[in-house]
Amino acid sequence: MIKNKKLQEIDLSLNSLVVFRRLMTQEVILPLRGLLDTETMDPVIQLRLYTEFISRLYTQSTNLTEYIFRLICEDENFYITAKARGEEVDPLLESCVENELAILQRLARLRPQELQREVSYYGVLPEWNISDINFYEAYMERVQHIGKYGYGKFARHAMYVIRDGLCTPVLHPDPIRMDDLIGAQAERDAVRENTRTLLSGGPAQNVLLCGDAGTGKSATVKALVNEYFSEGLRLIQITKEQIPMLPALMEQIYDNPLKFIFFLDDLSFSADDNSFGTLKAALEGSVAAHPGNAVIYATSNRRQIVRERRTDRAGDDLHRHDTIQEIGSVAARFGLRVYFSEPDLPDYLALVAALAEQKGLETDSETLAAEAEHFAAGAGGRSPRAAKQLVERLLAAQHTPCPEVKV
Repeated sequence: MIKNKKLQEIDLSLNSLVVFRRLMTQEVILPLRGLLDTETMDPVIQLRLYTEFISRLYTQSTNLTEYIFRLICEDENFYITAKARGEEVDPLLESCVENELAILQRLARLRPQELQREVSYYGVLPEWNISDINFYEAYMERVQHIGKYGYGKFARHAMYVIRDGLCTPVLHPDPIRMDDLIGAQAERDAVRENTRTLLSGGPAQNVLLCGDAGTGKSATVKALVNEYFSEGLRLIQITKEQIPMLPALMEQIYDNPLKFIFFLDDLSFSADDNSFGTLKAALEGSVAAHPGNAVIYATSNRRQIVRERRTDRAGDDLHRHDTIQEIGSVAARFGLRVYFSEPDLPDYLALVAALAEQKGLETDSETLAAEAEHFAAGAGGRSPRAAKQLVERLLAAQHTPCPEVKV
């Protein structure tokens, strides 16, 4: 079967891609290219390519235009990296990008019926949607505000973890927002202000959020990332065991126009722990320059992030003292240290009442206060976490129907 002229032209033009050439190896695009680049084909192969294309597309999107534009935005090519570094780009390259975006836009606006006519099958075939996106205008908008949109693997997601040595996006991050957090307002404002300094390109500090367990230290960091994602803030969480990777990770994002928080949650060291040396160098004192687009935020349930074991006391007192002093110096290298304390009883009850109102819990204040005190005693303290758990528990009970009693 002879392919129509439009499909032939699209197929030929895709072979001319230079800047966005890697897009042609994407798993959704490969079977689509297979449908375009053959003039004669066995009907069974045609049908398999068509359904394989749809099957792969549906795992990502039902809109072909939006999917291909997302690939463009996440492509890390020599043009976008040069623009991100603020370099002058030759007009020849600018013209090449404009031309290639027009080619990809034409591919992205293919209608299902245009390919279905080329498939020798008379049953019902699945379809997709298309959108009217001007690829050149939309892409240039992103280039102009690259510090907010980013590019490559950091373009779409807000939070990342290190898995098998690579930054891997968290597909379902905690959606918590700053408005969801109640209490410790002064402490959160201090961390927020530092974060805004980072986003503005100012001299932001590394931050140690320390204090009692369950007081919202980790929640504050995650809420800030959700709050300022659209302004170019990203989070990379690393474990204590991954601290030795910090210098290499910082080097990877050194020229990136986005702003990054390297997040160490529930950080503590023992006296025989050697990983604090790398963290100390990353905070201050490394030969490599600290990237201006990144800070380290760490949480700890200890003020000095030192965990002392009973066996530590039996060792060499002088060596132990020197080691703990060195570990303690890590905390001192955080330019901003914010202490989150457990609220006293009146503040705790006010927090529970505020959460109950926020969540729409229907109960009288006296009953709620009594429940709050009783729950705090069993939970081991009057923390915001305990307050949240109590309200969620009461909400669940409120919405669980009582079993029918038969007489």
